[in-house]
Amino acid sequence: MLGQRQRTIGQTMSASGVGLHSGRPSKVSLSPAPVDNGIVFRRKVNSHVETCQASIRNLRPMELCTAVGSNGFQIQTTEHVLSALWGFGIDNAFIDIDSENIDSEEVPAMDGSAAPFAKLIQLAGILPQDRHRTYLKILEPIRVGDDNRTISILPSPFPKITYTIDYDHQLIQRQTYEHEWSAVEFEANIAQARTFAFSHEVEALRARGLGNGGSLDNTIVFTETGIMNEGTLRFPDECVRHKVLDLIGDLSLLGIHVIGHIVGKRSGHHLHTRLVQAILDNPEAWTLVGPPGKLANDLADLVPNGKDSIQTVPLPANSAF
Repeated sequence: MLGQRQRTIGQTMSASGVGLHSGRPSKVSLSPAPVDNGIVFRRKVNSHVETCQASIRNLRPMELCTAVGSNGFQIQTTEHVLSALWGFGIDNAFIDIDSENIDSEEVPAMDGSAAPFAKLIQLAGILPQDRHRTYLKILEPIRVGDDNRTISILPSPFPKITYTIDYDHQLIQRQTYEHEWSAVEFEANIAQARTFAFSHEVEALRARGLGNGGSLDNTIVFTETGIMNEGTLRFPDECVRHKVLDLIGDLSLLGIHVIGHIVGKRSGHHLHTRLVQAILDNPEAWTLVGPPGKLANDLADLVPNGKDSIQTVPLPANSAF
């Protein structure tokens, strides 16, 4: 992975659906972006284009999903499309959102997984760009959470995720999944894992304005003894795989690819994004590997004491894992 060039997609591709929480129609378009652009959400209002970087600095509080906002608009339920882009190693892309909710846009839920967005990326094609990627390499452990829910990142020669969940349901119980970070692994074993919920929680969620677009077409709904959906789970451990999917999307808010081993235990969006912030708050625990550039400079703006607190080493010659 070290030595790879930045990547974007080859052409604009679009998909439509409804927002999982708003229940309103929404369209998303993925488009190519130049080097060092990062991932940027856009929407057009009359003749004006508003933008919002997919960055932890733009994180907005939201229940049961990840939302970012700036420059006059907010986008919620970003994690699945971001997961698809980050899982395929896309560094630079525009995500155009067109929905009926002028106050808060929402990415369409599609089938509740990242697979429809992964398909768009594959159809668009993946293009290497004329600049090498810079990585954030973990040197010391960083941990957030409490006795019951934790997430940490540890030094590792390879990017890796180990995730454990534990639910009192006969089809879930305790599940652990290890994800070796690659586009092939993501497409085959992570992208298809769907959002899940429990039937006894649905009414309470909707009373809080959540899950208004949820259906058996985009959510696995567990009853006391089984699932309400027709057919079976896509994987016996689909739930923990979906947690890995969410984590990959949330981790993209760091804006730079990480070399480290992330270990999550009964975690979720809140702890995922707390880990991203904790990484930035502890620059002594990591170093940047690779050439200087705009994305690395943007990262420096988010850490205490800026560039002075960041260690940087050049990309080794002929480097690879």
